This record gives sequence, structure tokens and C-alpha cells, in this order.
Amino acid sequence: MINLIIESMAENVKIIAQNKKARFNYFVEDSYECGIVLEGTEVKSVKAGNLSFNDSFAEIINGEVWVSNLQIAEYKYSSVFNHNPLRKKKLLLHKEEIKRMARKVEEKGYTLIPLDFYLKEGRVKVKLGVCKGKKLFDKRETIKQRDIARDVSREFKNGFK
Repeated sequence: MINLIIESMAENVKIIAQNKKARFNYFVEDSYECGIVLEGTEVKSVKAGNLSFNDSFAEIINGEVWVSNLQIAEYKYSSVFNHNPLRKKKLLLHKEEIKRMARKVEEKGYTLIPLDFYLKEGRVKVKLGVCKGKKLFDKRETIKQRDIARDVSREFKNGFK
């Protein structure tokens, strides 16, 4: 029964883009699913995967969450009524979630980083992470763990041949 629910949930989600660099540079303490306010051709451009959010971050302004440095390229099949690719985009969250995030972000070292963009039942969603920056030695430890996991999986695979 549980497997059916998980599979049906997975069918409705299509990942558009992931921010792997954020997971390497930050510890993800908590994550929230957010809606995003997009204009006209931005939706088609995002669905086509024409977005860049490597250096993007979110900030809380007057009780609203806004994403900065998120670049959605202009839709190439549109007319002159295209969108501004560099404008700030508003994220849709419940007030309680915003309050929880604001308390966390006020602590030293925490920031809001978009982790994933995906389609859920035809709507564009953002997975927003409350993250804390890693130090250089933490990054080295992450690389070490990744290399160990790769070696173990390689040996495991070769053992079956």
C-alpha cells in the first residue's frame, strides 16, 4: 500500500533542475516546497529547462519570500511581449512557514537557497532549503565520503561479475 502511494507521488513530479553545487557548499538543515509566481512566457521557458540558479538565494522582505539571481531565459518562440529574465520572483508559502524560516535565517550563518525546480501536477514548484555554509574541511570530508562510496559500489559491482 505504501509503495503504491510513493510510486503515484513520483509519477506526478518531474524534476526540471537541481542545484548540486548548493548541496556541496551548504549543509541543508530544512527544506520547504514553495510555489513561484511566474509571468507569461516564464512558465514555458522553465518547463523547457531554460533557467540558471547557481548563485541564487532567497530573502524575506516584509513577510514575503523573494528569490534573487534566478535567471529564466527568454522564451525563444514568443513575440515582443517577453519577460525580464533577471527580475525578482516571489515564492508562495504559508505565513507560519515564513515565520519559522525568518527565525532560522536570523541566526548566524543560515541562508535560504533554492535546491530544486520541478513540476508537480503541472505547476512549477521550488524546493527551498534553509542552509548553513560548509567550511573547507567539511567540503573535503564530503569529497572523501563520495569517493569511498564510489569505490565500494565499484568493488561490489565487480564482485558479481
